[in-house]
Amino acid sequence: MLLIIAAVVVAGTLGSLTDWLFMGVLFHDAYNAHPEVWRPGIRDGADKGAIIASSLLGYLITAAVVGLCVVARVHGIGGGLVIGALAWLAGPPVVIIVNGLFIKIDPRITAAHCLGYGARMLLAGLAGGLALGPLATH
Repeated sequence: MLLIIAAVVVAGTLGSLTDWLFMGVLFHDAYNAHPEVWRPGIRDGADKGAIIASSLLGYLITAAVVGLCVVARVHGIGGGLVIGALAWLAGPPVVIIVNGLFIKIDPRITAAHCLGYGARMLLAGLAGGLALGPLATH
């Protein structure tokens, strides 16, 4: 159980870094292509509540992918990566792309967010596979 908790903490923290890279740094200028879509305070960096809430939700989604690895009885990195990829494919890109079709947002941001969630899910699957793999003592 300790390895599973560690997997969530480590993958969740690394996932926060990938969020920063894909959803903050990559194509940063494109966020201002349509400034009217952002809530007041977000563009200026004055509202930290959204960042904190999204970080906490990032740990939740990481825990869910690691949990899927447990339920699927994954016993290695390969199986964990498959679970991560399937979890990603079942959710984030579909929602993000559909939102991008209806919400005025730069297509580069849509692509960066899809990639960012893919990285987070794969990291979570990798961590789950490592925690449940042959090197883990159960």
